[in-house]
Parts: sequence; C-alpha cells; structure tokens
Amino acid sequence: MAVGVFDSGLGGLTVLEAVTKRLPEMPFVYFADSKHAPYGVRDADDIYNLTCAATERLWDAGCDLVILACNTASAAALRRMQESWIPRDKRVLGVFVPLIEALTERQWGDNSPPREVAVQHVALFATPATVRSRAFQRELAFRAIGVDVEAQACGGLVDAIEEGDMILAEALVRSHVDALKRKMPQPQAAILGCTHYPLLLDVFQDALGPEVTVYSQANLVAASLEDYLRRHPGMSGTGQQSRFLTTGDPRRVSGHATQILRRSISFEAA
Repeated sequence: MAVGVFDSGLGGLTVLEAVTKRLPEMPFVYFADSKHAPYGVRDADDIYNLTCAATERLWDAGCDLVILACNTASAAALRRMQESWIPRDKRVLGVFVPLIEALTERQWGDNSPPREVAVQHVALFATPATVRSRAFQRELAFRAIGVDVEAQACGGLVDAIEEGDMILAEALVRSHVDALKRKMPQPQAAILGCTHYPLLLDVFQDALGPEVTVYSQANLVAASLEDYLRRHPGMSGTGQQSRFLTTGDPRRVSGHATQILRRSISFEAA
C-alpha cells in the first residue's frame, strides 16, 4: 500500500507531514519535480504535461491514488486530467476543494446550490499560474455566493523557499501582503494557495494582523484524505514503503528538505 504525493518542489512536504501524522501506518511516495520548479511561472500546457509525467511515475511506484500537493498543478492541470486522461483504476485528487469546503463550512459531498457564507472578503495568495487560472474562484462559486476574492500573485516566493533563503522569503511575504492590502484593506480571511506558503504561516499572519483568519491546506487535505480512504479502501495502492523521489539533484534536494522539516530526509533520483 502507498499513496503518492506530488509537488513541483518541496512545498508539498507540508501536506506530507500532515497526512503522515493523520495516517501513521500508511506508506507515502513523495515526488518533487525539482528540475522543473517552480511551476507557477509556466503556461498551462507545460504544467499539464509535467504533472501527467510525474503522476505516471508515482503510478509506476505503486500509487493508485495520487495527491497533487501543488496548487498550480491542481489549478492548471487537474480538471483536464480528470476529463480525458486518468484511467478508471486510478485516482488523482487536488488540494483546492478541502480548503474551499472549510471556508464555506460544507461537508464533503455536499452538492447543494451555492449559498451565502459568513466570510465575504477573502485574500488569495498564490503563484502567478494559479491566479491566472481562476480555479479557486471557480470552485468557490459552486458553493458560495457574494464572496469578494482579491488575488495576489506572489512572484519569487517559491524560488526563495526552494533555495532555502528564508530571509528573502519573509521580505517577499510582507511585500505581497502590502500589495494585497492596497487592493483589499480589510480581508476577513486569507487563503495560502500554495503548499510552500505554510512554511511562512507565522509571517503571513503577522503581516495580515490577528483579525484575519488564515487558512492553510495541509491539515484540511489530511482530514479529507483520511475520509476518502475510509470510503475507498481499495485506492491505497500496491507500494510497500515510503520513498522520496526527485528529478533534481538528490543530495541538494535532501539538504533543503531536511532544513524544512528539521529531520533527516533522503531523496533518490526519480
């Protein structure tokens, strides 16, 4: 048994940590497409092709269920993959829906018509490609009405995190929050629409202020995955042990991953 977790780089480790704590007996195979990171500056076709290639590699590793722990891939590729590419015996899930269900206070599978919700002004921080896709706004519109979303493309932030330059990353967060606040001075909630961004959750919260509720995806995705596997036990896959794969330099990626998680992580070449 194994479940695949995919990200363009190391941001998906925030999701992996949460799901590992939630499902400690479940092996996971983590795939970081570090050679091609970041995805957020690529066009939709490029993101689609790279995401399909990574997903096939995780299938080869025995993962019948793959979590796209990458908002850019979820926004720019997942719908197209589900409509025309994924075979019947495999599943690929994204990270948007659990977060939007939490924001709109819906349970999984609640397909009732969109309704008014308590939060009316939402700040979305995401990569340029995710912002361009408007996938968050589309999914939100299926569930809620009257919600004003102001999106801020956070250029450079993923690159800084991947390089381990957290001083630059913090400065970029504060700059992007300032830019967002010029457009929406008083957001009620903020969405960290990239799995890299929870690594700077405290910085986002400090820059936004204590009155803003900041939604981070990792724990929400973990709870959703646990529920999904309970309802679909056959989708746990055939892999037998946890592994970390990368298209980049395994030694370099392992070093950055160890720095992020503060425990030893060893990647192998994908």
